[in-house]
Amino acid sequence: MANLDYNHKLSDQSAFNFSLLYEKADLSAVTYNNNLRSRGSTDTLQYTVNPSTNPLNAFRAKIDYTKKAGSGTLQAGYQYRYDSQDGNFLYQVKLLGTNRFVTDPQFSSAVKATNYIHAAFVQYTGSTKLLNYSGGLRVEKSERNLTFSKNNEQKKLLLTKLFPSVQLRYKAWDKGVLKAGYSRRIKRTNNYELNPFPEREHSETLEQGDPELLPEFIGTYEAGMEQTFAKGNVFAMLYYQTVTNPIQRVNKVYNDTILNRIYTNAGKATQVGMETNFTCQVNNWWSCIIGGNVYKYTISGSLFNNTVAIENSSWIYSINSTQSFSLPKNFSMQLSVSYLSERVTAQGKDSRFFTPHFTLKKTTTDKRWSFQLQWLNIDAGMKQSNRQRITTYGANFYTTTNYVYEPNQLQFSIGFNLSKKNRKITLPQSEIGEKEF
Repeated sequence: MANLDYNHKLSDQSAFNFSLLYEKADLSAVTYNNNLRSRGSTDTLQYTVNPSTNPLNAFRAKIDYTKKAGSGTLQAGYQYRYDSQDGNFLYQVKLLGTNRFVTDPQFSSAVKATNYIHAAFVQYTGSTKLLNYSGGLRVEKSERNLTFSKNNEQKKLLLTKLFPSVQLRYKAWDKGVLKAGYSRRIKRTNNYELNPFPEREHSETLEQGDPELLPEFIGTYEAGMEQTFAKGNVFAMLYYQTVTNPIQRVNKVYNDTILNRIYTNAGKATQVGMETNFTCQVNNWWSCIIGGNVYKYTISGSLFNNTVAIENSSWIYSINSTQSFSLPKNFSMQLSVSYLSERVTAQGKDSRFFTPHFTLKKTTTDKRWSFQLQWLNIDAGMKQSNRQRITTYGANFYTTTNYVYEPNQLQFSIGFNLSKKNRKITLPQSEIGEKEF
């Protein structure tokens, strides 16, 4: 990643900001699948390798203008974004008894996805003695082009959408604030979700995208309160969220032993619930943060050209906690826990997901050196952390898979400050590659 920012102050009342960002990522992956006759057997029935490359090139340019207007601030800007991925997905089968692999063209493909996005916005922020307010509108015109290797077919999607937002903060009592707002945002598709040709993940699954897939549009209404006290603050927020074109990974039967896993838009989803967070500096060495979210999730619509109706809902909750401790001799310690309950999907449910982390840090007296040890996804033999069971079912199939991700990761790092001064350095942040990864 590389970026260039330039600020130009016209006067005490107005200023321009110019920004350029370039991002490149050589994304690649490979899956090895060895089908054996039985557990512990060396008798190989089939050995497949799925190498894939999906390199990314992206560019973003934007200009923002800020001007004091009346008792508030007026902001306006324009942004252009371009990104391109040229993905190549292979399915190679080993010829048993030899060291040769052959490519199966039925499950190999290439797809190139290119996005051009123009966006302009205007926003006004102001305040009175008791009220802070802001309102804005963003208009976005996007073009998505897809090219496929197998049939030279091209798919183009043109969209022009409006994204309004409004936020209000009212000081209702001493150190107490009432808040309300509305915002609309977009969640875009990625290259894997758009590839229409089946990819043989392993012997039981074909994975397939949809070139007609639409991005998700998310609208959120919220209202709540925030209270500040001597050693911290607490807030609670009620919200109602609508999701148009929710992207779901669904299944249908390919044959008697293989499921076809497909990315598709599944009608509409809603969430209604409450989010809360509590922060407290318990004493001079203990800082506590506890947050929670509980909501009812409902998804409804149809799949597979309206041949399968879906209607599923459940109550879902999550809990997050971070406990930080300042210890003698410049040591510090932090323990964080994240828990997400079981939740429904269009065709089934995903199990709970639990991830605890521990960090121990030592800083030298002159603040120049730091030593940090992290224990991520703590499991310690419990067989509960960083794993999730995903279950889907329909009229003629049932499948459940327990995904066990890497638990008990140990990371050690050493840091050294060239300057004693604590200067804040802004580094470029990934906008596209991190999501695709």
